[in-house]
Amino acid sequence: VQLAESGGGSVQARGSLRLSCSVSGYTGGRYYWAWFRQAPAKEREGVAIIDPDGHTNHMSSVQGRFTISRDATTNTVYLQMNNLLPGDTAMYTCAARERYSRYLLRPSDYTYWGQGTQVTVSS
Repeated sequence: VQLAESGGGSVQARGSLRLSCSVSGYTGGRYYWAWFRQAPAKEREGVAIIDPDGHTNHMSSVQGRFTISRDATTNTVYLQMNNLLPGDTAMYTCAARERYSRYLLRPSDYTYWGQGTQVTVSS
């Protein structure tokens, strides 16, 4: 499975961006798809996850502003980000895992990673 992100860029606070994660090499199966982010000098943190049944979970700081979704027909995972804040500035990376974990967004559980796309929010 290969993942390729796009859609990052520079926006002003309260603006919106939609990130896309194009998936190739996926032949089916029950995968968990997620977005992570990492700001300079900070640890990577999980942003949102969508499970094989389409259930989603978002980290508390982005709830109500960000929405993860997946289009199975095009094998694309999206992260719609609204009302962006300077604190959202980070490199955003999509990831996938096949195995179940009781931890929703623990980076070490994820097998497949994209290269990331930069999001910069100015005040």
